[in-house]
Amino acid sequence: MSLIESLQKAIDYIENHLLDNVTIEEIARRANISPFHFQRTFMILTDVSVGEYMRRRRLTLAAQELSSTDRKIIDIAYKYGYETPEAFSKAFRKQHGISPSEARKGIGKLQSYNRLTIQVKLKGAEPMNYRIVERDAFQVVGIKRECPCGEEAEDAGIPEFWGEVNANGIVDRLVQLMNSEMKGVLGITDNYDEENNSIEYWIAVEHSGEGPGDLTSLEFPKSKWVVFEVHGSAPTAMPEAWKQIYTEWIPSNGYEVAEIPAIEAYTDPDPYRTDASNQIWLAVK
Repeated sequence: MSLIESLQKAIDYIENHLLDNVTIEEIARRANISPFHFQRTFMILTDVSVGEYMRRRRLTLAAQELSSTDRKIIDIAYKYGYETPEAFSKAFRKQHGISPSEARKGIGKLQSYNRLTIQVKLKGAEPMNYRIVERDAFQVVGIKRECPCGEEAEDAGIPEFWGEVNANGIVDRLVQLMNSEMKGVLGITDNYDEENNSIEYWIAVEHSGEGPGDLTSLEFPKSKWVVFEVHGSAPTAMPEAWKQIYTEWIPSNGYEVAEIPAIEAYTDPDPYRTDASNQIWLAVK
């Protein structure tokens, strides 16, 4: 079964259990991949987390039920997983821009998120430059933070994290510690937390030897890596490259993604330049 077919099978499972308290482990099992890898793949292809997708779908169905039945609002709130009418009303207003009672009266517009179907066209129109690298175990040193997933996250996320470490001089310190094969300051995602809808994000550099005591180290095992060239301003070029990797390169090559954190290597002195050149390191098997 291909990656896309496996993901669609997991999405169908989500849809069939929208009213159940299913876990990311149960969903990922349908795709036959790890929870972290499933969550990462899902976000790359859809731009939302699994939890956010389920919330949007539940509130879409709740809005349909409010508009087409006379069932009590409190009963609909409980049905779609909200313990109090207040929590339901807050979430409902955030998605639809109106309250449940206004939806019942037909006041305002509703925002519908339809059932997801993943379709991949293997065009290969845009060439991808990459190389295969065999690497022994190595370590990175840096700092990490729990960052929220999804475009509607309310807490400070990855861009704010980068802004802080650039402003407080930590990036400059990390550059001085860079002393091994992988160049550039690295952005690394690890450890998806389903309950908090967050990931552990590292800003680090590859470093051989013991690092300063106020920094944390992360060990990478011996593995095979695909190193993709990413050209363009990082905020737009990196997401586009990730989508091309998952929608074109992976389905058309014989590799599987390994259960190892992926790395974005910001090798350009100014990754925001329109002609910047950076890298994505993806472990495969």
